[in-house]
Amino acid sequence: MLSVPHLDREFDYLVTAEQSDDAQPGVRVRVRFHGRLVDAFILERRSETDHVGRLGWLDRVVSGERVLTPDVRRLVDAVAARYAGTRADVLRLAIPPRHANVEKETPAELTPPTVAPVDTERWAEYGRGEQFFTAIREGRAARAVWQALPGERWADRLAEVAAATVDAGRGVLAIVPDQRDVDTLHHACVRFVDESRVVALSAGLGPSQRYRRWLSVLRGSARLVIGTRSAVFAPVADLGLVLVWDDGDDTLSEPRAPYPHAREVGMLRAHQLRCAAMIGGYSRTAEAQAMVRSRWAHDLTAARPLVRSRAPRVIALEESAYTHERDPAAHSARLPSMALQAARSALDAGRPVLVQVPRRGYVPALACGRCRTIARCRHCTGPLSLPDRDAAGAVCRWCGREEVALRCARCGSDAVRAVVVGARRTAEELGRAFPGTCVVTSGGDTVISTVPGDPALVVATPGAEPVATGGYGAALLLDAWALLGRQDLRAAEDTLRRWMAAATLVRSGGDGGVVAAVAESTVSTVQALIRWDPVGHAQAELDARDEVGLPPAVHMAAVDGAPEAVVTLLQTAELPDSANVLGPVDLPLGARRPPGTPATSPVNRMLVRVPRIDGLELAAALRRATGVLSARHDQQPVRVQMDPLHIG
Repeated sequence: MLSVPHLDREFDYLVTAEQSDDAQPGVRVRVRFHGRLVDAFILERRSETDHVGRLGWLDRVVSGERVLTPDVRRLVDAVAARYAGTRADVLRLAIPPRHANVEKETPAELTPPTVAPVDTERWAEYGRGEQFFTAIREGRAARAVWQALPGERWADRLAEVAAATVDAGRGVLAIVPDQRDVDTLHHACVRFVDESRVVALSAGLGPSQRYRRWLSVLRGSARLVIGTRSAVFAPVADLGLVLVWDDGDDTLSEPRAPYPHAREVGMLRAHQLRCAAMIGGYSRTAEAQAMVRSRWAHDLTAARPLVRSRAPRVIALEESAYTHERDPAAHSARLPSMALQAARSALDAGRPVLVQVPRRGYVPALACGRCRTIARCRHCTGPLSLPDRDAAGAVCRWCGREEVALRCARCGSDAVRAVVVGARRTAEELGRAFPGTCVVTSGGDTVISTVPGDPALVVATPGAEPVATGGYGAALLLDAWALLGRQDLRAAEDTLRRWMAAATLVRSGGDGGVVAAVAESTVSTVQALIRWDPVGHAQAELDARDEVGLPPAVHMAAVDGAPEAVVTLLQTAELPDSANVLGPVDLPLGARRPPGTPATSPVNRMLVRVPRIDGLELAAALRRATGVLSARHDQQPVRVQMDPLHIG
């Protein structure tokens, strides 16, 4: 496979008589290209060629296993076209490396899958929920965006939908953000579907084990596939349903070229195969709401009275010097007195309390105590942090160098202050505010899945919140400004998603559950949490992006690289007439750079915006231009991202 853009096309080779039986479309082969052997796939067999000139011979057939199925090949082509990438790069994401010993293993005999009866009673709580089930059982291409109720056991509900699809004789593909979600959903699914027919695919598996499971999908043994982002390409036979849970999670966006998002690939696959699809979550992204607004998908939401009865009571508390003066313990823990009281009430009732802190570590960011200038490394200008309480000096978060003697480069002061406090420092402060109470931390390399329902303070970073037996009595959402104040297109959307993921672990308001967000109550994101209205928030986000012309209202390409290289690419590309070019802007030194770009070289970004109808035309123009410049060999590297997750 050649990932060089100007070589992203088919090449013809001759096949010997001895190779003919094994050299079938979809198998891996080795061919000689430009004097060296490279890996390739056979796309099709022909008796004639359009090539003018001499043809080379196929070197050998690596394996007779047809790993590139027609469905996956169409999907690879579509993803490469959608994201202005090369098919070789997409194929590396879609098909795992081969393990010969695994291929030689004798596959187990296939028997009809055993599916336990599915009760749809809980789905009746959602409008059109039972109709969606009926469509699944009848094999119709129903598409839905599911808004899970607060406290809903999401894995059980998805397992019920998946089991109904398998029972109807179709395959299921379920995509979730991380390994913990994979394990949770797998545990729920095997209660309905025979475990031998359920396969979990994730990066945590070893190469041979992952390939073994992937082959079981290819050979039709597995009918229900659960996995992280790359599993969206799994060759599920007779695919009937694509599920995506929590599509706003950053981990569903592929960090390697051509940077596809699992949600978009999954929905593209459902569209190609005319099968059912569902996107679910406690919150909602603007992209999912756009699908509902365009009527490509239907809403699956519960009635407002039911939502209010299941949701915890949410209060917004503005941190102020007044509350600190009234309650010294609150001052030591950075908590308003009302939040402190909510935590005490839950602990007195014998229930655990969740404390969500946006940043991990001890003190992840420092600033000058006099002029408030951010403390930065003298070597790479990266942000300085304190790794723990007893650290000899600050440590750079980029290069890891230690700064023993801090002095502000602007005013010369040696006084420092914490810009933001991490989870470990917060746990230390809470331990002083609540003496005698057990304090548990979860985040970074130490993520805890569950905690007992006993009184305890659980300090966790977003995404690492443990599930408490019986639910938390209260949740405290600290440092809201650190989430909402980010200069990012998705800051508000992502903040609400993180808050709701934590709040849904809390008991309902009728059962005494309280969520205290230390934030200004007038902020729209805080109001959406108080009302528990993720759909309204997503609609407002979508309307706002419509007004200013940002994705998903439009398609946008981000072109990053050396200033002259970016200009050359856009001048070479035959952009659509509707294209609007924005920039250039300088990317900071800490930003991700195109592969092969020196760390000290300046990097610019230019944005190209077009209406949604011209998205494929824009991607095609950039793809062709990248190929043209690639053929020159002296062109500096440029990275092209379609609809990047974070524009800034």
